Amino acid sequence: MAIGETAGRAGMATSALRFYESEGLIRSERTEGGQRRYAREVLRRLAFIRAAQNVGLTLDEIRAAMAALPAGRTPTPADWSRLSAAWRTRLDEQIEGLMALRDGLSSCIGCGCLSLRTCRLMNPGDELAAAGPGANRLPSALRRPGRPGRPAD
Repeated sequence: MAIGETAGRAGMATSALRFYESEGLIRSERTEGGQRRYAREVLRRLAFIRAAQNVGLTLDEIRAAMAALPAGRTPTPADWSRLSAAWRTRLDEQIEGLMALRDGLSSCIGCGCLSLRTCRLMNPGDELAAAGPGANRLPSALRRPGRPGRPAD
């Protein structure tokens, strides 16, 4: 399939396909004129990438998961089941974190900076500064460093 057809079928921009190819996550063949041609199996790999990103995996984690597949073959449903089982804990942490964020949203965004009056009670003397930058009271799943940068799609 040509890059435009592949992008359309995957629901992604052509730039995303070129990016994923440059990252070694998908492959294409070149025509004599240098145009990319993708095998239909690439659609499953692209769906795998999108699902993994939605879980919050970084490109490095996605690359490692795909490298665990024999000879770079397209993930099968059994592969997906095995790999996604390892992500269940991460999803559970994210769900727990989002529920905590939802429940505390009206009073604090995790660091107390919305109200200096409340902040003096919850974080006297800015003690949380010692824990590092950011909203340190947010659950760790919501402040995990290196959240995936996603190409525009």
